[in-house]
Amino acid sequence: MAKNFWAKLEKPIIALAPMAGINDIAFREICAKFGADVLYSEMASATALTRNPGKTLKMLAHRKIKQPYVVQLFGHHPEHFKVAAQIIEKEIKPQGIDINFGCPANKVLKQGAGAVLMEDKKQAREIIKATIESTSLPVSIKTRIKVGDVTILDFIDYISDLDVKAIMIHGRSLTQGFVGEIEYEVIRQVKEKFPGVVLANGGINDLKQARKTLKLTNVDGLGIARGAMGKPWIFQEIKGKESNYDFNDIVKVALEHSKLACKYKKDFGPKEMRKHLSWYIQGQPGAREVRQALVKVETLKDIESIFKNYDSIHRYNQS
Repeated sequence: MAKNFWAKLEKPIIALAPMAGINDIAFREICAKFGADVLYSEMASATALTRNPGKTLKMLAHRKIKQPYVVQLFGHHPEHFKVAAQIIEKEIKPQGIDINFGCPANKVLKQGAGAVLMEDKKQAREIIKATIESTSLPVSIKTRIKVGDVTILDFIDYISDLDVKAIMIHGRSLTQGFVGEIEYEVIRQVKEKFPGVVLANGGINDLKQARKTLKLTNVDGLGIARGAMGKPWIFQEIKGKESNYDFNDIVKVALEHSKLACKYKKDFGPKEMRKHLSWYIQGQPGAREVRQALVKVETLKDIESIFKNYDSIHRYNQS
């Protein structure tokens, strides 16, 4: 029987949702500082873990902190998930494993993985079954509202006898991608039907949207994705804590994040931070010009120097 950490979490659960290329160890840690209750990894290939696991295991490495860590896998072959789950449990030692049935990226869909697996219910079921049977960790899934003719309600019915502990639902169809209306009513129906933890995901970028989603769906919590990019304090904002960050506060967080990236990824850290730094200054006066410098940083000193000069310009513009 899997040790189900999900059942012990205080609700509403505010989780950092999985994002490929974003949720590295530094970003997870900065989000944890600001109150994320659960931390999902970047999306990792089950197939890569079976063939040459070194690079993927390095990507998934995690420093033990109080928040539960969930590793998300994608792929098409049940036998790969079986091996990958065993490797993850032994080498990474997370608190849970998640299976991706929601990614809309073409390079993932072409592998018969991600969101298209919702249409291939038989294959999806075999993947979930193989994963559950291969690990003592609680297994969760991430889905979409609809893929092709298959709705999330259809999908849940088909796997209802499997021991899935939690489900995170992106409230849009595969066709919608990341734009369009969220199907709150359908998520609410899943909450009524599914016995485990249900998290709503998609379009949650501020406190107002978070409250609306919780009210309309009655779910156990939220998965915050793009809303946390350049704004990791969104987790404490949703929990009702003070988060009225001014320019100096934002710079302080960006520098702390940068130092973590350099600590864990050494010389590659500043390059990883380029996109994050651009998100941090979005909407600030003069951001466009400063972004051109930030996307070229090579060292932590580069980042500190740009922000020092930017602070002077910012204060001048404010005077």
